[in-house]
Amino acid sequence: QVQLVESGGGLVQAGGSLRLSCAASGSIFSINAMGWYRQAPGKQRELVAAITSGGSTNYADSVKGRFTISRDNAKNTVYLQMNSLKPEDTAVYYCNADIVGPSATNRGYRYLEVWGQGTLVTVSS
Repeated sequence: QVQLVESGGGLVQAGGSLRLSCAASGSIFSINAMGWYRQAPGKQRELVAAITSGGSTNYADSVKGRFTISRDNAKNTVYLQMNSLKPEDTAVYYCNADIVGPSATNRGYRYLEVWGQGTLVTVSS
């Protein structure tokens, strides 16, 4: 089984910074895209940032210029550096990974979509 564990969330004042980390562990052959999503109270989950195995990135318009996603393939870890935080950034942030892992019969491989349990980011005004 594959597990994603997030860390780095917390309470910060507006204008502050946080760095989120997400480490994948388990039976992993390789990891394709990784990303961060967030869900604020009463709102739908939205993509914040994503990064491919080759390092190409996408960002939500609301975080461009403030957030930076990166990954360390050797450590199976993705990061989200969040600067100039705003109260509207308050949400539970979820890590997501598109993982290639062993098949159920262990005779091949399969693609797995894996989610972390979430880490809470609260930005006070």
